[in-house]
Amino acid sequence: MLEQGTISIHTENIFPIIKKSLYSDHQIFFRELVSNAVDAIQKLNMVSRAGEYDGEIGEAEITIAIDKGNKTLSISDNGIGMTADEIKKYINQVAFSSAEEFITKYKSDSDQPIIGHFGLGFYSSFMVAKKVEIDTLSYQAGAQAVHWSCDGSPQFTLEESSRTTRGTTITMYLLEEEEEYLEAARVKNLVKTYCDFMPVPIKMDGETLNRQKAPWRESANNLSKEDYLEFYRYLYPFQEEPLLWVHLNTDYPFIINGIMYFPKLRPDVDVSKGQIKLFCNQVFVSDNVEEIIPQFLLPMRGVVDSSDIPLNVSRSSLQGDRTVKRIGDYIAKKVGDRLKELYRDSYEQYISAWKDLGTFVKFGTLNDEKFKKQVEDIIVFQTTYQPSQETTTVQVQSEDGDAWEDVNKAAKLPFTTLKEYLERNKERHENRVFYCTDPAAQSTYVELHKSQGLEVLYLDSFIDTYFINFLEQEYNDVKFTRVDSDLDNTLLDKDKPAEIVDPTTNKTRSEVVKELFEKAINKPKVNIRTESLKSDNPQGTPPAMVLLPEIMRRLRDMSAMSQQQSAEFPEDHILVVNTAHPLIQNLANLSQGSIIQDGGDSPSAQLAGMICQHVYDLALMSQKGFDAEGMKSFVERSNEVLTKLTEQATK
Repeated sequence: MLEQGTISIHTENIFPIIKKSLYSDHQIFFRELVSNAVDAIQKLNMVSRAGEYDGEIGEAEITIAIDKGNKTLSISDNGIGMTADEIKKYINQVAFSSAEEFITKYKSDSDQPIIGHFGLGFYSSFMVAKKVEIDTLSYQAGAQAVHWSCDGSPQFTLEESSRTTRGTTITMYLLEEEEEYLEAARVKNLVKTYCDFMPVPIKMDGETLNRQKAPWRESANNLSKEDYLEFYRYLYPFQEEPLLWVHLNTDYPFIINGIMYFPKLRPDVDVSKGQIKLFCNQVFVSDNVEEIIPQFLLPMRGVVDSSDIPLNVSRSSLQGDRTVKRIGDYIAKKVGDRLKELYRDSYEQYISAWKDLGTFVKFGTLNDEKFKKQVEDIIVFQTTYQPSQETTTVQVQSEDGDAWEDVNKAAKLPFTTLKEYLERNKERHENRVFYCTDPAAQSTYVELHKSQGLEVLYLDSFIDTYFINFLEQEYNDVKFTRVDSDLDNTLLDKDKPAEIVDPTTNKTRSEVVKELFEKAINKPKVNIRTESLKSDNPQGTPPAMVLLPEIMRRLRDMSAMSQQQSAEFPEDHILVVNTAHPLIQNLANLSQGSIIQDGGDSPSAQLAGMICQHVYDLALMSQKGFDAEGMKSFVERSNEVLTKLTEQATK
């Protein structure tokens, strides 16, 4: 025996702390030991290139062996190996800084993970093993192979070994509760999770378990579109194809490589949880990148690999770390550059992906000032604007380089920037933006605006509720008006003279209609207005519309969001009755022809009142103003109206 002794005075309390503190992360031992094996192989390559070793290196490989009989798991490499002195230096003395503080901290706080924080590496094996052995032979000429053994106490043995091949084998005698690592399927899963992209073949029973090639370490020029898509499918199987990707590659002022993908966003996506995988030198570290990736980019997918991200500090420290902040800024800038490039060079692709990209861009604009400055000119909105055929022609050179072709991208896709919208409409409604948040529910209002040449923007994604407020702060002289909040004078026929329909009272048609609706609806909080809507086809306009004033509606929505409730339809609202519509004109005539009978209104008056209520119901439906009881009443009233109409038709 070469030596028998105590590992180190500092390690008296390390073994129970390792087993207790790291139990929830016990599988990390595999990552640590395989990483050490890769390091050993790479160190051998380095000394060989430096001319310090002229022997045969051979094919690098790491071998995993399972012995169920002896309940051991072994990890072997053909790397640089160790001498007895190196074992004493690197194994017998736990090499990390501030050891005393470390022991003190983890005695009182056993919930903090150790591995990846203080580089214990090899000692993570004691999370799963009751005894660990090292069998190793150094690359150095004439080196003696040595065997080290420890049973989890501070005591160790170090003796000569009969090993004849260069490299190191770590053998773990597994604890009874850790025998899952004797199953080949479990080991393969660990390789796929942590070691899939390590640059050395990892073999078990002659089978290579890892992919080895890390696409993010390649030059973007060496990767095809299919390479990027294949990598995405491997990382995220059974998902839709990504919209586009960003390749990260820099070595100054920090080292970072990666590929980040813009996925198609599902409605149930949690934008607060990251789906990007963090690697360090091709070794998987974590799925939790919230402290590194800017919040608005968390829904992105892919890989970020950096050896400059400090893993030996807590998450709270990560958030304030200067390097981490600069890395986050760099990633955000690269994403912004890629979006601007796509907008400039592939406008149609940009527009087709905007439904998903827009969420990222708007969220980033709301949360990151630098990113906002990058992308503020490429934020687009779907619009009702249809450019005329006579538009400015843009000429670009075709692929063969000797012919020119006309391109008019704006005419193909109805999207616009806000600056373009304001410039285009400054003569008709300067510094005023009409917008729609629900194309289906607000289609009547949108069509009304379109019919009078008023351009409407669609702000219908879930983030637009917040984004509208942001736009108003950025453009503080611009007023944003939802199409159902008020009626612009452009939509109203103010020049039409008032028509007297009741000579005995001198009441106009508008006054008669208003009284008719007030009586039928009988809701004092509903403000009834009569207006004549402009149209070449009055039948094509709505007979009535419910309006929710902009400020009142926003306050209601904000209150509902703060209480995490659905916004209730307000009792106070405006009903605009369109006196130009034939139905409303017929109602006025019907009411004028009514004869009061004993005991109440005539059948005509009753029918007129029922139709007024029905018109109001239809206007409410377009605003989604019915609850369950309201819908039930609407169906009953509709049946009554139809019954009355059929009765009159059969007389």
